[in-house]
Amino acid sequence: MRIRNLPTPVKRVVHLGSRSYGRLTAERRMLPSFLICGGQRCGTTSLYRALAAHPLVLKAVLHKGVHYFDTSYRRGPEWYRGHFPTLRSAERIAERYGFRAQTFESSPYYMYHPQAAARIAHDLPYAKLVVLVRDPVERAYSQHHHEVARAFESERDFGAALALEPARLHRQEERLALDPRHYSFAHQHHAYRARGEYARYLSVMAQHVGRERIHVVESERFFTDPEAVYDEVCGFLGLPLGLDRPAFERHNARPRQADMNATLRRDLSDYYRPHDEALAGWLGHTPVWRRG
Repeated sequence: MRIRNLPTPVKRVVHLGSRSYGRLTAERRMLPSFLICGGQRCGTTSLYRALAAHPLVLKAVLHKGVHYFDTSYRRGPEWYRGHFPTLRSAERIAERYGFRAQTFESSPYYMYHPQAAARIAHDLPYAKLVVLVRDPVERAYSQHHHEVARAFESERDFGAALALEPARLHRQEERLALDPRHYSFAHQHHAYRARGEYARYLSVMAQHVGRERIHVVESERFFTDPEAVYDEVCGFLGLPLGLDRPAFERHNARPRQADMNATLRRDLSDYYRPHDEALAGWLGHTPVWRRG
């Protein structure tokens, strides 16, 4: 039986035992050569599963998202390394295929946490970062629906939640940047409008890790032409093509109860226009959701 199908209390015990064992054997474990860093509600789960199916890729043990560089950094490097496969597992892959094995994880909050990029640059100086972006209007609406469904958001009206956002996030980014011990539930779960300002976050990441180590993918392209986008990502990561190609599926999508208010949609689209124009510099073209 797969771990994700086990009852929640059993899963907690399995995860705790695995993490404890992983920490004790940390020196014999891999570190990720790439990370999926975001954005939230942009298809990261689907891309994670596609890349995890590559024969040369060994995914993180138990969790797709470790959340080390954002909310768990205090746990230390041995805790983090304990989440990944053993070096012996990588050697077996290399012996079989003649190429170096890689491992990775996917934590979408890495893109947004003010200290994550600097921590990644320090601890994983050669790791590459993959970032997915999506129509920010749709992304914000999807995130709100997602947070409501998980009971992380009490305001069920999207427009009202947007109105609450400035007060909820007041000085939270500043506090997170200055205090490594600070945690903000609102910053992680209620930043609906802010999360779509993609170019701002990408610029911060580039300042720390270098622009050449960041690859940006439009989610719309991934879902309409997954084979081509998958090949591009593999090329960026140095993963050879021509091996087993995964089945492309959409994961973690939630059905909507209603469409967005037309006036609110127009206002958000106007708000994001300059941010989308800045994003074009990263993509090398106008974002697909701004065409036509």
